Amino acid sequence: MTSETPESRLRLAQTAAREIARLTSGQKAAALEAIADALVAEAPRIVEANAEDLSRGRESGLAESLLDRLALGEERIAALAEATRQVAALPDPVGEVVRGHRLANGVTLEQVRVPFGVVGAIYEARPNVTVDIAALALRSGNAVALRGGSAAIRSNMVLVDVMRGALEAEGITGEAIQTVDDFGRDGARALMRARGLVDVLIPRGSAGLIETVVTESIVPVIETGAGNVHVVLDSTAPDDWAVDIAVNSATHRVSVCNSAESVLVVRDAAERLVPLVVRALQERGATVHGDETVQALASDVVPATEDDWREEYLSLDIAMRVVDSLDDAIDHIATYSTHHTEAIVTRDVVNAERFLAEVDSAAVYVNASTRFTDGAEFGFGAEVGISTQKLHARGPMGLPELTSTKWIGRGTGQIRP
Repeated sequence: MTSETPESRLRLAQTAAREIARLTSGQKAAALEAIADALVAEAPRIVEANAEDLSRGRESGLAESLLDRLALGEERIAALAEATRQVAALPDPVGEVVRGHRLANGVTLEQVRVPFGVVGAIYEARPNVTVDIAALALRSGNAVALRGGSAAIRSNMVLVDVMRGALEAEGITGEAIQTVDDFGRDGARALMRARGLVDVLIPRGSAGLIETVVTESIVPVIETGAGNVHVVLDSTAPDDWAVDIAVNSATHRVSVCNSAESVLVVRDAAERLVPLVVRALQERGATVHGDETVQALASDVVPATEDDWREEYLSLDIAMRVVDSLDDAIDHIATYSTHHTEAIVTRDVVNAERFLAEVDSAAVYVNASTRFTDGAEFGFGAEVGISTQKLHARGPMGLPELTSTKWIGRGTGQIRP
């Protein structure tokens, strides 16, 4: 890439978007298969670049959770390639008829899915997102402009180069994948100010990064959210389900946004469940931050503060609180949640349905781990992010969420009287 400004690269992306929009579903799928093959073939080069980022991150004191997100070994690269193949195999949303009808005068109207054009993404320390977003954008007929942050700059630059080369080998313009990483913060600012060049901007990362993009961007933003995630253990929760779901939600992979931060135990079940769940969490290496009741019922519990209820730990820490009722649990979630993912463990059908209806988050589960809020788990192949807003898209965003719609009318000479 020889363009000298972020804006010139974004103009190239805008021009390339028209070419991508013309590709057939088969051509887009073949392009993604080529990208998957190239990722596997170039894995040693990608790992070498990633090792530089990891070394620099350790030297600068990057948190362990971010180092985990940053790491790209050959196994993760193979998983990225497989996810790209899964995206290639998904139904193409472009051209799908959302609704339609015929007017009385014979004009037919159809609302159809169309690409956005240029999808921008600002994210940090997550080189897998570079591939995920590019794959989803291309499959849905879009070009993509990426700002992946300084922590992963070597990994991202190599990944972009590999993907662009795969497109060129298929006779498709590599300009459809752009990065502004080498412009640093100026590149991020350019993306946020690129109204008319970038059609939609998606931030992924810390609460601070997301807030900056939402408040400073003049490009339309689909807001993804930090994950202050809750698991509620109702009075009828079976012991094994309570332990398994709480432990899996909180400790399976702590560096991700669908990992649980708080366990709320309804008082009627506290004496039964708190000791079991605390012990199981501690056996997995977790530090439990508990209220006074939790401290009284279990040992080696750190006293919880108000800040613990608001914290997205991204570590082996978990807050635990005993609440008087399901009402109080729902009130706690309404107060502290980031509206990402919540779960309840219960055998009470009425309480389960109340929880599903009243908890206002992008994903809500009954008797299942919060870790399922993920594009791959939902069958999307990959995800752009998990939207916590209510306009256009909510929850894990896959191919349909990277399209807009337009109305197509077909007539036979009709005019409006």
